[in-house]
Amino acid sequence: MKKLSTTSDDILASARNLIVAGGYNGFSYADIAEVVGIRKASIHHHFPAKADLVRTLVAGYREGARAGIAEMERSIPQPIDQLRAYVAYWTKCIGDGTAPFCVCALLASELPIVPDDVAAEVKGFFRTLSTWLASVLERGAQLGEIRLASSPQVEADAFMATVHGAMLSARAFGDPTLFETIMTPQLQRLAAPR
Repeated sequence: MKKLSTTSDDILASARNLIVAGGYNGFSYADIAEVVGIRKASIHHHFPAKADLVRTLVAGYREGARAGIAEMERSIPQPIDQLRAYVAYWTKCIGDGTAPFCVCALLASELPIVPDDVAAEVKGFFRTLSTWLASVLERGAQLGEIRLASSPQVEADAFMATVHGAMLSARAFGDPTLFETIMTPQLQRLAAPR
């Protein structure tokens, strides 16, 4: 059964879209009120300050990422295939416009100006992703299906940076296919010959 959307959910979804479009300072409660069709006071009822709204959004985004990683771990046994699935997820999201950019990547670029509690959530997201990628790479190397040129952690951070850089390039050039074009050789480089 599909969960019904609440006003709070609608506010968060609107905030996410507005952040992806223009960053932390690129939207106001007036923008959200117009999109959702409510008064600004209603938004303040759910989220007293913009920092509360964005922190809640990022915490939910982190939780969604954790759930997605857990599902991937359960349903895709091979580490190299997990990396491929992760890239395929972003390829689809960027291609169809459902999530053309990682909200945490965008907020990471704004860390000097976002409130401390929002910054802590963003950093937590990257720690979670980096830790998971390192574990995937380490398991893949142990199984002989992934080859590493450096430590699993260094390779994980480089892979993560490449994913987010490829998102940025696809956005900068207005070409969603550029993401996959950049990521395909990265996956090929990591895959051990069979």
